[in-house]
Amino acid sequence: MATEYLRDVGTLKLDPDKCIGCGRCVEVCPHRVFHLTDRKADIVHRNKCMECGACALNCPADAISVRSGVGCAYAVLKGRSKGTEPDCGCCG
Repeated sequence: MATEYLRDVGTLKLDPDKCIGCGRCVEVCPHRVFHLTDRKADIVHRNKCMECGACALNCPADAISVRSGVGCAYAVLKGRSKGTEPDCGCCG
């Protein structure tokens, strides 16, 4: 099961009006953040998003945006790999 990162601070966004229901985001997301419901993508585990950007890069309808490598989830991963506290610059 994927790690849940800092709550409600991720940059992941989905525009359901643009979604064509191809399911590519479901296929490429390493943490199973997305699910298809009634032929549309839905973000079901937002706090598990590590902001890698795979979903946005593979979305043919440009329905997904995420600022990969700049969010709090990235800071958590970087902190863990270096043995330091996470620091994304958004929390004082």
